[in-house]
Amino acid sequence: MSKTSSPADWQAATKLVRGGLERTPYGEICEALFLTQAYAYDSAEQAERSFTGEEDHYVYSRYGNPTVTMFENRLALLEGAEHCIGLASGMAAAFCALACQVKAGDRVVAATALFGACYHIIANILPNWGVTVEFVDGTDLGAWERALSTPAKAVFLETPSNPTLDIIDIRAVADLAHKAGAKLVVDNVFATPLLQKPLALGADIVTYSATKHIDGQGRTLGGAVLSNDAHFMEKQLTPFYRNTGPSLSPFNAWILLKGMETLELRVLRQCDNALDIARFLEGRGEVSRVMYPGLDSHPQKDLAMAQMSGRGGTVVSFEVKGGREAAFKTINALGIIDIANNLGDVKSLITHPATTTHQRLKPEERAAMGISDSLVRLSVGIEDVRDLTADLAQALA
Repeated sequence: MSKTSSPADWQAATKLVRGGLERTPYGEICEALFLTQAYAYDSAEQAERSFTGEEDHYVYSRYGNPTVTMFENRLALLEGAEHCIGLASGMAAAFCALACQVKAGDRVVAATALFGACYHIIANILPNWGVTVEFVDGTDLGAWERALSTPAKAVFLETPSNPTLDIIDIRAVADLAHKAGAKLVVDNVFATPLLQKPLALGADIVTYSATKHIDGQGRTLGGAVLSNDAHFMEKQLTPFYRNTGPSLSPFNAWILLKGMETLELRVLRQCDNALDIARFLEGRGEVSRVMYPGLDSHPQKDLAMAQMSGRGGTVVSFEVKGGREAAFKTINALGIIDIANNLGDVKSLITHPATTTHQRLKPEERAAMGISDSLVRLSVGIEDVRDLTADLAQALA
């Protein structure tokens, strides 16, 4: 830790390398990996105080672990959040953030355009618990205003959305949510904590799949929930995750810590590559539509640039003329870009959402999200953009 400045005052690159670092008496440079299930006490009295919370001492790695704590503290520092809980996956984070605060009779309002598994939680699991759910077009503030004229418990959205890259006005929705008595949960995976800070825009809770950009190298799963709301984190989320068990493993937390060291370098390179590729695709006759928040053709470009630090993100979606058959032909002809349903990786990855990430949804549900059979999602990596555009050119041709 700096002797002359507060970590909160550091720039992002410094926070990503040094934030949350706690060294053992051995003085290791690399963060220590604590592979332990339980912890020893000096006495039975200390064990009792640890369980009652009177003494700050780790009690069990499902509750907390030094390596996981370093990950949580580093991510909280980057996000500008007071609290962070690391979880086993991004879906564990999204599920816990909602499930810990709703019960039968409550109401949840969500944007229609969501990742398939998030949509499943809200459309299918929560209603089975007696929770009322309403979906709205996330880009339509009038729709949000109408839906939130009735009291609600939680509001959920992702921006940019997966895979159509809709941009939602976080501040405006946060204001409407709060008037309705709801907490706003923002899935910030596509923007990353580098480009977009939902808490600063009025959101109450932020979730991440750390599997994506935070690891960014295809190695491990992880998730996180962040908030400045101490009551939510300590009285709702913490008891829920401790007793249901979706804890982040120390090894995965260690991998994520190492991934964070290069997060800024990777994401900025990916954003530059993505913008170049989006412009390239707009000039291809085989492509009927390109979706990328950094393009002038994107209907919410101005909002995206304001919310996302002037960057369009690392993902480009586009529609290939000729429907599913043409989309499949293009994907199968690629030589460098891999076919995979992950994103945020250093390697460029491409997928067909209608038959992979969103295939469990009904055709009418996909249509409501704007996911056609011709839509392809490209997660842009850090390869030389000249090689990527050449690969796309030969595949489209």
